[in-house]
Amino acid sequence: MWNKVGASASRHWRRTLALSLATLACLGVTAHMAGPNEAAARPAYPVADPDPFYRAPEDLDRYSPGDVVRFRPTDASIYAGASGWNIAFRSTNSHGEPILAVTTLLLPPGARAGIPVLSYQPIVNALGARCAPSRALFNLEQAEAPGYLLPLDRGWALNLPDHTGQHGAYGAGPLAGMITLDSIRALRQLPELGLTDSRVGLAGYSGGGMATAWAAAMAGEYAPDLDIAGAVQGGVPADLEAMAEIIGQQHHPGFGLAFAAAIGLEREYPDRFEMEKELNHHGLWLRDFLSNECRRSILFHGAFRSANDLTNSPDWFHSEAARSVMRENSLVHFDGIPTMPVHMWHGRLDPLTPYEPVAQVARRYCDAGATLHFVTHEVAEHMIPAAAGFVEALDYLDARFRGVPAPTSCR
Repeated sequence: MWNKVGASASRHWRRTLALSLATLACLGVTAHMAGPNEAAARPAYPVADPDPFYRAPEDLDRYSPGDVVRFRPTDASIYAGASGWNIAFRSTNSHGEPILAVTTLLLPPGARAGIPVLSYQPIVNALGARCAPSRALFNLEQAEAPGYLLPLDRGWALNLPDHTGQHGAYGAGPLAGMITLDSIRALRQLPELGLTDSRVGLAGYSGGGMATAWAAAMAGEYAPDLDIAGAVQGGVPADLEAMAEIIGQQHHPGFGLAFAAAIGLEREYPDRFEMEKELNHHGLWLRDFLSNECRRSILFHGAFRSANDLTNSPDWFHSEAARSVMRENSLVHFDGIPTMPVHMWHGRLDPLTPYEPVAQVARRYCDAGATLHFVTHEVAEHMIPAAAGFVEALDYLDARFRGVPAPTSCR
């Protein structure tokens, strides 16, 4: 059954943000602006989830960001006996328009009121509705699921937002940041969960690190009402243009993820990122085929392709319209500064998410006076730091929850 909940007290929606970024990989394909005689592009949107729980109400614009629209219990006992909740709430897309978003909350057995909340933004290398965390948690599509037992074992509540939105806008970073922040607002609106006064931390790696990093950088402007204890973000894709040069231009084993990110940005920016106009018949077929697929299928069917195989124009990569979308979705170009302590880690030899843009972001945070602890894994690529840095990241948040002053590597 559903529970309809009304809007509550003050909300802070400051400005329209036209921004967004990628997960394990990045963009491979781009587009051009439509001329007056050209038909509008038609993004390959996913098939909508048939469950009416995911359907936006007609009066969604009357809700404020983070307002709960409906919620329900869900069986999460496979996570060491946890109890679970699905929460649908109002958030905002990259054009300042209201959208319905969903998060899943896991509570450890015997949870008491006021326990810490870890908002963990999962890696979502996918495009279909069944691949979103609220579904993937229970259908074997969520690769990180075993790791969720660690924060639950610490006695923390676990918030897992569907941060790519219901259009599956994989690669849209600020969209993910706003959905993440609004999911935390939604938890606080439900006193029956016992989390109204809980301390909250943000965490994520790779694409989840992207969502976390954007949420941390946007919080001061988009959600100043939230007091976030700290954020831990690893393997963050900070520069889409640099990543597209690495993955999109060559026959790469991870090209499927790059192409999926392009599909996701086309969904979020249909008027500017008009990829359909650039694709040849092979590219159109692959785009439509992958539009409802999850990680394994995207990796398999996209492996060792390249953008040049799928596009008509040799100048596909140099479209200023598409480049501007990539820059708007690149943390390295965003001037927001985290207002909470941040722990960030990255492999220096990462072949997917280049190290230097992340180091550039770290330098900017330090120069602006942020409390940043930046750890470089010297002889490591993308996956080794994911495992090597996870426990350290949780320990960092545990100290923030206990009120221990945060360390800094800024000089």
